[in-house]
Amino acid sequence: MSQLQRVKISALGTYVPPRLLTNADLEKMVDTTNDWIMSRVGIKERHLVDKGVATSDLAAEAAKVALARRGIVADELDAIIVATVTPDMMFPATACLVQDKIGAKHCWGFDLQAGCSQFVYALQVGAQFVRTGAHKKVMVIGADVMSSIIDYTDRATCVLFGDGAGAVILEPATEADGDNGLIDFMHEVDGSGGVSLYMPGGGSLNPSSHETVDKKMHYVHQDGTAVFKFAVRKMSESCVNILERNKLTGGDIDLMIPHQANLRIISATADRLKLAPEKVVVNIERFGNTTGATIPLAMQTAIEDGRLKKGNLVLLAAVGAGFTIGSTLLRWAY
Repeated sequence: MSQLQRVKISALGTYVPPRLLTNADLEKMVDTTNDWIMSRVGIKERHLVDKGVATSDLAAEAAKVALARRGIVADELDAIIVATVTPDMMFPATACLVQDKIGAKHCWGFDLQAGCSQFVYALQVGAQFVRTGAHKKVMVIGADVMSSIIDYTDRATCVLFGDGAGAVILEPATEADGDNGLIDFMHEVDGSGGVSLYMPGGGSLNPSSHETVDKKMHYVHQDGTAVFKFAVRKMSESCVNILERNKLTGGDIDLMIPHQANLRIISATADRLKLAPEKVVVNIERFGNTTGATIPLAMQTAIEDGRLKKGNLVLLAAVGAGFTIGSTLLRWAY
């Protein structure tokens, strides 16, 4: 067996639709206030697609940005993995639609669904193809049109979510990269939490029907208290465990880039790791929870802020529907 290769992120591209839904807008739609939303979750505004814009459209835009920044054409990609809970349709896979839209004629692809942990899951799946030498360039995209599955009369969920996409390109690290690249990951699922965050309609259990539509079964259903308690406990636990496995502490981390679901969850995890605020990327106030896109969007924010630089030791962390839990340790490669 050939020696396993270190894998690096060589490019990043992001995209959000231009239309904004602000807290002031939501105050006119449901019984909520800006102060309540800010104090409970930390969101000021979120981006939403216009009618007829699908997940594959956002994903393709992010993919094009990543390709341009890397200076390669789509034909050089070996595979595309799209992490999404809002595919354009049940089939074909959104990855197939993205492949066609960006003109990647020589690659294959598939979708991966793991709730809000799906980007870190897809990152590791894509990395294995590069790590084993099977592929040279794999694109991983986290993209969701959450507005397509949100009930905008439900104040508990409609304030939380936005639409967006982020894409990274994975390649083998070279000698010149030194220790830069993906280092370790730790994933976990707890299926007993499936009842706490789910969309009940449209699958084989509850096929789409007049009844499922009338009962609003095609929208996100959430037990907010249960999700919050689980996320606070498991995100910090996963981060501590991966650091301990690599003989590190929070003090060794240059930057934590967490899933952006709730500011209080992020703050609790940062406190557990004893991380200073400047070492934690938070952009939830601008985008809300974009599910598969939150971490790449936060990576872009960190680059724009000058906080994400070559050689930085970075910790990614997420908890999502399932329940799913994921953490990733890496050194930023560019």
